Amino acid sequence: MPNTVIAYTDGACKGNPGPGGWGALVKVPGVAPQELYGGEVMTTNNRMELMGAIEALKKVPASSKVTLTTDSQYVIKGINEWLPGWKKNGWRTSKKEAVKNADLWQALDAARAGHNIDWVWVRGHTGDPGNEHADQLANRGCVEFGKAV
Repeated sequence: MPNTVIAYTDGACKGNPGPGGWGALVKVPGVAPQELYGGEVMTTNNRMELMGAIEALKKVPASSKVTLTTDSQYVIKGINEWLPGWKKNGWRTSKKEAVKNADLWQALDAARAGHNIDWVWVRGHTGDPGNEHADQLANRGCVEFGKAV
Protein backbone atom coordinates (compact mmCIF):
# COMPACT_ATOMS: atom_id res chain seq x y z
CA MET A 1 0.00 0.00 0.00
CA PRO A 2 1.62 3.25 -1.12
CA ASN A 3 0.45 5.39 1.85
CA THR A 4 1.22 2.83 4.53
CA VAL A 5 4.06 3.36 6.98
CA ILE A 6 6.15 0.21 7.29
CA ALA A 7 7.98 -0.46 10.56
CA TYR A 8 10.19 -3.38 11.57
CA THR A 9 11.11 -3.65 15.23
CA ASP A 10 13.26 -5.91 17.38
CA GLY A 11 14.89 -6.26 20.77
CA ALA A 12 18.10 -7.95 21.91
CA CYS A 13 19.59 -8.82 25.25
CA LYS A 14 22.96 -10.28 26.24
CA GLY A 15 21.76 -12.21 29.24
CA ASN A 16 18.20 -11.90 30.42
CA PRO A 17 18.40 -9.70 32.37
CA GLY A 18 21.53 -8.06 31.06
CA PRO A 19 22.69 -5.41 28.62
CA GLY A 20 20.01 -4.88 26.01
CA GLY A 21 19.15 -2.99 22.87
CA TRP A 22 16.17 -2.19 20.69
CA GLY A 23 16.02 -1.39 17.01
CA ALA A 24 13.51 -0.15 14.48
CA LEU A 25 13.47 0.51 10.77
CA VAL A 26 10.69 2.96 9.87
CA LYS A 27 9.67 3.64 6.28
CA VAL A 28 7.34 6.62 5.91
CA PRO A 29 6.20 7.21 2.31
CA GLY A 30 8.14 10.07 0.74
CA VAL A 31 10.76 10.14 3.49
CA ALA A 32 14.13 8.40 3.69
CA PRO A 33 13.99 5.25 5.86
CA GLN A 34 14.80 5.94 9.51
CA GLU A 35 17.11 3.64 11.47
CA LEU A 36 16.49 3.88 15.20
CA TYR A 37 18.23 2.11 18.04
CA GLY A 38 18.99 2.44 21.72
CA GLY A 39 19.56 0.32 24.77
CA GLU A 40 20.06 -0.06 28.49
CA VAL A 41 22.81 -1.45 30.68
CA MET A 42 20.49 -3.79 32.63
CA THR A 43 17.18 -4.83 31.12
CA THR A 44 15.24 -7.76 29.67
CA ASN A 45 14.56 -8.89 26.14
CA ASN A 46 10.82 -8.27 26.55
CA ARG A 47 11.43 -4.66 27.57
CA MET A 48 13.64 -4.13 24.54
CA GLU A 49 11.04 -5.66 22.21
CA LEU A 50 8.48 -3.21 23.58
CA MET A 51 10.88 -0.27 23.28
CA GLY A 52 11.47 -1.03 19.60
CA ALA A 53 7.76 -0.83 18.88
CA ILE A 54 7.25 2.30 21.03
CA GLU A 55 10.13 4.20 19.45
CA ALA A 56 9.05 3.22 15.93
CA LEU A 57 5.52 4.50 16.51
CA LYS A 58 6.86 7.79 17.88
CA LYS A 59 8.27 8.46 14.37
CA VAL A 60 4.98 7.80 12.58
CA PRO A 61 2.92 10.80 11.44
CA ALA A 62 -0.41 11.26 13.23
CA SER A 63 -3.35 9.15 12.08
CA SER A 64 -1.27 6.87 9.87
CA LYS A 65 -1.95 3.46 8.41
CA VAL A 66 0.93 1.33 9.74
CA THR A 67 2.19 -2.18 9.21
CA LEU A 68 4.39 -2.99 12.20
CA THR A 69 6.36 -6.22 11.91
CA THR A 70 8.04 -7.87 14.90
CA ASP A 71 9.41 -11.30 15.75
CA SER A 72 8.13 -10.95 19.31
CA GLN A 73 5.20 -13.14 20.28
CA TYR A 74 5.18 -11.18 23.54
CA VAL A 75 4.40 -7.94 21.70
CA ILE A 76 1.90 -9.53 19.31
CA LYS A 77 -0.03 -11.43 21.99
CA GLY A 78 0.14 -8.51 24.40
CA ILE A 79 -1.26 -5.99 21.95
CA ASN A 80 -3.87 -8.30 20.39
CA GLU A 81 -4.94 -10.49 23.31
CA TRP A 82 -3.85 -9.34 26.76
CA LEU A 83 -3.95 -5.53 26.68
CA PRO A 84 -7.74 -5.04 26.77
CA GLY A 85 -8.06 -7.23 29.86
CA TRP A 86 -5.12 -5.60 31.61
CA LYS A 87 -6.62 -2.16 31.08
CA LYS A 88 -10.05 -3.32 32.25
CA ASN A 89 -8.51 -4.93 35.35
CA GLY A 90 -6.45 -1.90 36.37
CA TRP A 91 -3.17 -3.31 34.95
CA ARG A 92 -3.59 -6.63 36.73
CA THR A 93 -3.40 -10.06 35.12
CA SER A 94 -6.18 -12.63 35.27
CA LYS A 95 -4.34 -13.99 38.35
CA LYS A 96 -4.63 -10.52 39.97
CA GLU A 97 -0.87 -9.95 39.74
CA ALA A 98 0.67 -6.70 38.55
CA VAL A 99 1.34 -6.70 34.80
CA LYS A 100 5.06 -7.00 34.10
CA ASN A 101 6.44 -4.04 32.13
CA ALA A 102 3.19 -2.12 32.65
CA ASP A 103 5.06 1.18 32.15
CA LEU A 104 6.06 0.14 28.65
CA TRP A 105 2.70 -1.43 27.79
CA GLN A 106 1.07 1.87 28.76
CA ALA A 107 3.59 3.76 26.61
CA LEU A 108 2.92 1.42 23.67
CA ASP A 109 -0.82 1.82 24.11
CA ALA A 110 -0.40 5.61 24.01
CA ALA A 111 1.97 5.46 21.01
CA ARG A 112 -0.51 3.45 18.95
CA ALA A 113 -3.42 5.79 19.66
CA GLY A 114 -4.89 7.36 16.54
CA HIS A 115 -3.13 4.99 14.15
CA ASN A 116 -4.60 2.12 12.14
CA ILE A 117 -2.00 -0.58 12.80
CA ASP A 118 -1.64 -4.05 11.35
CA TRP A 119 0.54 -5.98 13.81
CA VAL A 120 2.47 -8.66 11.92
CA TRP A 121 4.51 -11.46 13.44
CA VAL A 122 7.42 -12.94 11.53
CA ARG A 123 9.70 -15.73 12.71
CA GLY A 124 13.05 -14.20 13.67
CA HIS A 125 16.35 -15.05 11.98
CA THR A 126 14.75 -16.56 8.90
CA GLY A 127 15.96 -14.07 6.33
CA ASP A 128 13.15 -11.49 6.31
CA PRO A 129 15.15 -8.40 5.23
CA GLY A 130 13.26 -5.90 7.42
CA ASN A 131 13.42 -8.13 10.47
CA GLU A 132 17.12 -8.82 9.95
CA HIS A 133 17.76 -5.07 9.65
CA ALA A 134 15.86 -4.37 12.88
CA ASP A 135 17.82 -7.18 14.57
CA GLN A 136 21.12 -5.59 13.50
CA LEU A 137 19.96 -2.25 14.89
CA ALA A 138 18.89 -3.85 18.19
CA ASN A 139 22.27 -5.53 18.55
CA ARG A 140 23.95 -2.22 17.74
CA GLY A 141 21.93 -0.63 20.53
CA CYS A 142 22.94 -3.43 22.85
CA VAL A 143 26.62 -2.81 22.17
CA GLU A 144 26.56 1.00 22.11
CA PHE A 145 24.10 1.67 24.92
CA GLY A 146 24.18 -1.55 26.90
CA LYS A 147 27.97 -1.73 26.86
CA ALA A 148 27.79 -5.42 26.00
CA VAL A 149 31.01 -7.13 25.00
